[in-house]
Amino acid sequence: MPDQVRIRERRAPLHIHISALFTFLLLLTGIVLGVFNYRQTTQIIFTSSNSLFQRIEQEVQQDLQHTYQPIRHLLSLLALHEATQATDLEGRLTLLKPLVQALRDNPKLASLYLGYADGDFFMVRPLRSDMLKERFDAPEQAAYQVWSIERSAAGTEANYLFFDGSLNPISRRQRLKESYDPRKRDWYNRARADGGQITTAPYVFFSTAEVGTTLARRAGMTTVLGADLTLADLSDTLAKHRVTPSTEVILFDPQGNAVAYPDRERLVTDDGTPKLTLARDLSPTFAALLANGVEQRQQDTLELNQRRWVVSSRHLQEGGPQGLHLALLVPEDELLADAYRIRWQGALVTLTTLLLCLPLGWLSSRIIVRPLRSLVLEAEAIRRFDFSYPASGRSPVLEVDQLAVSMTRMKETISSFLEIAASLSAETRFDPLLKRVLEETVDISGANGGLIYLSDSESGRLEPHGLFINGQQHSLGKHGLIHYDLATSQIPDWLRQPASGGGSTATSIGFDQAGDFQSLLQALDSPRVHLVATGLHNRQGDTLGVLLLLHRDLGEESDQTMLRPERIAFVEAVSGVAALCIESQRLLERQKQLLDAFIQLIAGAIDAKSPYTGGHCQRVPEVTLMLARAAAASDEPAFRDYRPSDEEWEALHIAAWLHDCGKVTTPEYVVDKATKLETLYDRIHEVRMRFEVLKRDAWIAYWQGCAQGGDAAQLARLRDELLAALDDEFAFVARSNIGGEAMAEADLQRLGKIAARTWLRTLDDRLGVSWEEGKRQERCPATALPVEERLLADKPEHLIERPASELIPADNPLGFKLEVPQHKFNRGELYNLSVTRGTLTGEERYIINHHIVQTILMLNRLPFPPHLRNVAEIAGGHHEKMDGSGYPKRLKREDMSLPARMMAIADIFEALTAVDRPYKKGKLLSEALNIMAGMCQGAHIDPQLFGLFVREKIYQTYAERFLGREQIDAVDEAAILAKAGLPGQA
Repeated sequence: MPDQVRIRERRAPLHIHISALFTFLLLLTGIVLGVFNYRQTTQIIFTSSNSLFQRIEQEVQQDLQHTYQPIRHLLSLLALHEATQATDLEGRLTLLKPLVQALRDNPKLASLYLGYADGDFFMVRPLRSDMLKERFDAPEQAAYQVWSIERSAAGTEANYLFFDGSLNPISRRQRLKESYDPRKRDWYNRARADGGQITTAPYVFFSTAEVGTTLARRAGMTTVLGADLTLADLSDTLAKHRVTPSTEVILFDPQGNAVAYPDRERLVTDDGTPKLTLARDLSPTFAALLANGVEQRQQDTLELNQRRWVVSSRHLQEGGPQGLHLALLVPEDELLADAYRIRWQGALVTLTTLLLCLPLGWLSSRIIVRPLRSLVLEAEAIRRFDFSYPASGRSPVLEVDQLAVSMTRMKETISSFLEIAASLSAETRFDPLLKRVLEETVDISGANGGLIYLSDSESGRLEPHGLFINGQQHSLGKHGLIHYDLATSQIPDWLRQPASGGGSTATSIGFDQAGDFQSLLQALDSPRVHLVATGLHNRQGDTLGVLLLLHRDLGEESDQTMLRPERIAFVEAVSGVAALCIESQRLLERQKQLLDAFIQLIAGAIDAKSPYTGGHCQRVPEVTLMLARAAAASDEPAFRDYRPSDEEWEALHIAAWLHDCGKVTTPEYVVDKATKLETLYDRIHEVRMRFEVLKRDAWIAYWQGCAQGGDAAQLARLRDELLAALDDEFAFVARSNIGGEAMAEADLQRLGKIAARTWLRTLDDRLGVSWEEGKRQERCPATALPVEERLLADKPEHLIERPASELIPADNPLGFKLEVPQHKFNRGELYNLSVTRGTLTGEERYIINHHIVQTILMLNRLPFPPHLRNVAEIAGGHHEKMDGSGYPKRLKREDMSLPARMMAIADIFEALTAVDRPYKKGKLLSEALNIMAGMCQGAHIDPQLFGLFVREKIYQTYAERFLGREQIDAVDEAAILAKAGLPGQA
């Protein structure tokens, strides 16, 4: 069976096969023709280019022959002239006219000259350019230059003679230092030794710096006739034969020197001595060619810089003793540009033909395919969950039409299911969720009413929780619906089965069979109803309850629609989503209850840790929420935008309960420090014992004096005075220890004088102490016993260092700006007794203030969901002040959220009115509000929130619940608001 399914999936209609085959043949034909045309065109271009290369080589060869051959004939004729054998300048000048005529007839000739065996030299050079005239400093009218060198026993006479175009002499210039000797030149020696005509390899003429070659032959036995032939025209010839823009063509000698090149300015390199440029220096392609050898090639290829070059090279016999080499290099892409263009044109023609022919092949098939294509698009839209895509049209093909109808029904069913699932999942509250479940399922099933039963997790009873009839929610009590115990027999069978984990049931009941549901039939105004009961099962398969749908039985055929298997299956699917949503809501509610209980557990533990602050963490949330509710209900401009959502109320509730959670790290003996000398115990008892020792010493001194025969009366008087002073001083120390009043400067000075008294210690104070205290005592060397000690001591071991882990760097990521004291504790007795106000030292005050740092750190470590991410900000800002002088971040009013400012007011008000503080009694309402009004003036708390706190009488509501009757007094709200700077709002 699976094989048959796979075979059927591979089948396609005939028109698809025909269209595909038609398309394939067109594509195949186009590809074959394109490849064939490309190959033929390429072959034609290569063949044509080869012919072109040969023609270029022939033209260059002919150009060389036409350049050299006339000069050879000329030299042969001139060698027969008798004046070539003249021995002086006058006789040699008879050659001037024929030489000038030869120079005029051959513009490529640079000069004609004669070299003699005795070292004489005679040259005629045409001055064809201003550059030559300037080079030889010739007169302006000069057209020809004669260079004459005559050597004799008397010396060497060398002259430049200049003639105009009519060969009239213009000037004569003697050359005093002439070093030129033709006998030392290669052309002279080779021509004299050869006996025939010789041609030198191309070189740079030393006198004109032009590229050329020398042709020479003997005229007589010892005289040599020579001609300098410039090769500039060869470069022009090469420039005319560039096949493509990037074509490289060059004529070079066997030594690799460039002789002719389209850019002839680059042929000569002048680095002090002009010389021919190496061919490899003109272009990287020439360098690659020479590196591979310069043997004769015909349409070879060369790879250079990821580019292919077509190379053709020939060896030419003319141009020197060893001839010259001609190289032509053409980029293959430029050479085959026409082939590429023809290939793409062919592809374009093929594609155009295909595009023009395809409609003909597809036209007939589209008539049948169009409905199928619409179905495919509709299926794709369903896959994308796009249910707004229009339904496909009808088709003349029966099977296609049936598929379209089925697709439409499937889309409607899936769309309805997903809409219900999304609607139920979006509901975040339990009771509205049940209402939504009933509304959606009743609507989608076409029922007239619905009822939900949920199982109680403790008793296991099936209890009604929602009723929906005729589009409206009904009261359960009105219809007398009761709960069912699954263990009893009173539950109907059609309800027992789904409630016990069984399958869904579908039945019809009349009024007589309805029992407890007769009221529902009356509400439906029907003597008989159709029922569908399906269980609500969670992920574990446990039954959460039963969903019951009711439909009137009006005796029509459509009444049976709800009882059809497909409709029941759909209801079961919807009930599954509803069950998951209900379970999720129950779990969320229980998790919230667990979180709330855990939060209150922590707050209770903090309060229980210190009996003097008990209830603080429980009372602050009350004040905060009272103030938040008042702000949310207020239409004042400051609070008009404060309309918190359920999630924001939850965040505020959690933040209020956890605002002091950091106190779990604060030692209770610091929080509860009732006296200045108190640590784990009150050290005033040690101080008292020292006074007792001093009083005993007074008596001992008295008796010793009497025993030594002293005046008893005088000694008694001194004794009594000392005892009285000690009693008075201890009483002063004891009062200072209480910390109830501020210490004046005079009190501090007196305390210092009392501390200066000494007493005698005879026992080692390093015995029996802890290891940690012993390490602190080792900071100072031990003293010999007995030793006198101050009555009130600040010892080195009283200083407890702060660990590096407790330091707060200035650039900490949370922005804490607390001034950290150097020491963690300073337990010096005089230091503690000198605290000017209260009982806490700076170190202990920092420890208490540090609880808010711990609060922020602890809350930031908790993985709060996004809607609770601001809990740490709200909870951690209740010690900040509006002017930025608070802690731990020194935030200003604009840096704090409104709930954080509420927390600050709630914390201060609770602290002022609390009756469980060790260092003060709870203040009266009026006193507390006056103090807070002063804080408004000092920019410590938000004045607008404080005004709302007073005007809405939140203080009064709180006082009636939490304060003693003796604290509740009359409050002049107008005066308090005026003091707070809010006079117009009383």
